[in-house]
Amino acid sequence: MDSYQIYKNADRLVQHYGTNDPIELCDDMGIMLRDEPDFTDLLGMYTYRWKHRIILMNPNINDTLYNMVVAHEIGHDQQHRHLANGENLQEFQLFNITDMTEYEANAYASHILIDENEMTDLFKEGHDIATVAKMLYVNVNLLLIKTQEMNRLGMDFKLPYSPDARFFRNTRY
Repeated sequence: MDSYQIYKNADRLVQHYGTNDPIELCDDMGIMLRDEPDFTDLLGMYTYRWKHRIILMNPNINDTLYNMVVAHEIGHDQQHRHLANGENLQEFQLFNITDMTEYEANAYASHILIDENEMTDLFKEGHDIATVAKMLYVNVNLLLIKTQEMNRLGMDFKLPYSPDARFFRNTRY
C-alpha cells in the first residue's frame, strides 16, 4: 500500500470536485448511489457492472455512519474497481482493517472526510481524540486511521491507541 498515493488521490478528488461530501461526490462522479431497504446486516457495498459504478447502502443507518460508509465505498471505486468487476457482486467487508483492500478504502475515506489542517488545529487546541472525532462527525477509529496515515506521511501525531479492526461490525444504528 502506498499511503502517499492514496492521500494524493483522495485530495485530488476533493479538490477537483470542490467538496468532501461523499454523496455530492457520487453525484459529481457519476456513481449511482442507491438505498437498499433489504440490507439488514450490511451497511453498504460497491459494485461495477456493465460500465456502471454502483454503491448500495443500508438506508436505516444514521447520517454520520452513512457518510463514512459512502466515502469508504468511493475508496473502493477509486482504488479497487478492478476487484468489483466480475460475474458476482463483490461484497467488501466494511472496515476490516486486517484486509489490505479494506484498510486502503478506510484510509481513502479518512482523507475524503477529514481535513488534516482542521484536525491538527483541534488537536493543538487540546482536544482529545474522541472529542475531535465527534467535532468532525466521524467514528474515532476513522480518525485514528487518518492520524496513522498522516504519521506515515511525516507528521507526528501521538496515537492513544490503534484503530479497532471491527469497529463497523460493532456499530449500532
